[in-house]
Amino acid sequence: MSIDNQPARLRNAPRCGARTRSGGTCQKPALRGRPRCQIHGCGKGAGAPKGERNGSYKHGRFTVESEAENDALRAILKAFPKS
Repeated sequence: MSIDNQPARLRNAPRCGARTRSGGTCQKPALRGRPRCQIHGCGKGAGAPKGERNGSYKHGRFTVESEAENDALRAILKAFPKS
C-alpha cells in the first residue's frame, strides 16, 4: 500500500518508536494516549501483576524491621543455657 492510499489520520498518527533489532524504530502507530504500540508493551494487560501476585511483593517476613527484631530475639535466646 502506498502512502497516497493511506488515510491521513493513520498517516499522521504518532509512531511507536521502540528500537528494532536492526537499530531502527518501530513504524506501527502508538496506541491512543500511550508512547508505544500494542506489540511493544502498551497493551491492556502490560506490566507486572499487582499485589501478592508480583514476585517482588514484600509480605513483611523479610523486611529490615523484621530481620532486626529476629536478631534481637536470637541474642536473648542465646543468653539462656541449653537444657
